Amino acid sequence: MKIIPVILSGGVGSRLWPLSREHFPKQCLPLTDKAYSLLQQTMQRTLALDVADPIVVCNEDHRFLIAQQLQALGVEKSSIVLEPKGRNTAPAIALAALESIRSQGDDAVMLVLPADHVIRDIVAFENTIKQAVELAKEDGLVTFGVQPTRPETGYGYIRSGDNFAVAEFVEKPNLEKAQAYLDSGDYLWNSGMFLFRAKAFLDELSVHRDDIFQAVNRAYQQRSEDMDFIRIDAELFVQCPEESIDFAVMEPTKKAKVVPYVGDWSDIGAWDALYDYSDKDADNNVLLGDVMSEGSSNCFIRSESRLIAAVGVQNLVIVETADAILVMDKNNAQDVKKIVKRIQTEGREEHMYHTTVHRPWGTYQTVDLGDRHQVKRIMVKPGEKLSVQMHHHRAEHWVVVSGTAKVQNGDREILLTENESTYIPVGVVHALENPGKIPLELVEVQSGSYLGEDDIVRFSDRYGR
Repeated sequence: MKIIPVILSGGVGSRLWPLSREHFPKQCLPLTDKAYSLLQQTMQRTLALDVADPIVVCNEDHRFLIAQQLQALGVEKSSIVLEPKGRNTAPAIALAALESIRSQGDDAVMLVLPADHVIRDIVAFENTIKQAVELAKEDGLVTFGVQPTRPETGYGYIRSGDNFAVAEFVEKPNLEKAQAYLDSGDYLWNSGMFLFRAKAFLDELSVHRDDIFQAVNRAYQQRSEDMDFIRIDAELFVQCPEESIDFAVMEPTKKAKVVPYVGDWSDIGAWDALYDYSDKDADNNVLLGDVMSEGSSNCFIRSESRLIAAVGVQNLVIVETADAILVMDKNNAQDVKKIVKRIQTEGREEHMYHTTVHRPWGTYQTVDLGDRHQVKRIMVKPGEKLSVQMHHHRAEHWVVVSGTAKVQNGDREILLTENESTYIPVGVVHALENPGKIPLELVEVQSGSYLGEDDIVRFSDRYGR
């Protein structure tokens, strides 16, 4: 029986703001590799094994982004399970277990991996999995414990016993305890990676948290399939209690096993972790993008859209995007969440979107915004089409910059090429399609009393929105 990779991709990664946003979370970003996102790197690690088609559990808002990133790797067959609402790892893994049994039967073995971890020592990773498989054959619920390299206070720990038994799970310690754990040699970092038979996990979940098992099972049985996605019944799933796999199953069960992983590993949870994991220059700086540094040291500086000049500063994180700049003492990396919370509380949108917003058909970028106008740069991928729609409060003027646009404008259907345009009045039904072989790029000028994205009435949409 082949192992089923299960990728948990439900998080947002708010401690990596302003790069990580609700609608483009950290696991979809190329943070440690110029070519591949954290999610794609996680998937690539599993493809080196003899595995079955993967299962990804993710937020519904991220479904098209996840699907596109899998397709970019050549992963054509996958089950993307959509959580109507995040309920932590125990319900998410239970959904994946039910889907695993449906596809592979009661003997299905799941390799559960968070989408945002970084592992470069593939040989050590594969050896750990081989050990875990043998324990899983005996119905062990196996977690991977990372051999600690420093007294880390940001991770939970696992005290290992004889014959791979888990002696104790320990919450995040203070520095003194973390040092004692490191010195003893009996403690491992709790990685959040698991391997077990799907049925063995569900059996233990029903014993220790039958309320979670029953709620997830009811919601899963009422699922529906839409394109590449498996939709769970939202009304039933939101009734499920919110709980982690550690508290729900791994701590109370007597079947918990831990296999040590001796290799490089990071969960890239915050900017200081990314700094620690990145290659540094002679001044211990990590400089990414258009950055100049004079007399600065121990800094992480990343530019996305303009020059950053740092002079005589130490121990700072500076991250620039098109709409926000973070300047922070590296020791305060955990406090970024407080800024994100303030942005949310004040009704702003910088925690949700970048200026470039990804859609299943392409992207759009806001380049100018006023009280009664908005200018966007729109890119439509070859063969893709926006929904047939209308707006109650705004008119739109489209100017083609490159490519060919097939436009429905009321009762008319027209083709536009470079330097041609069309005007769509308020209330007129319209649609935009790229019938060509190259990306369609155009400028959209909106005008009206309300310019919000929720002023859309859709009549048909190939993406099921």
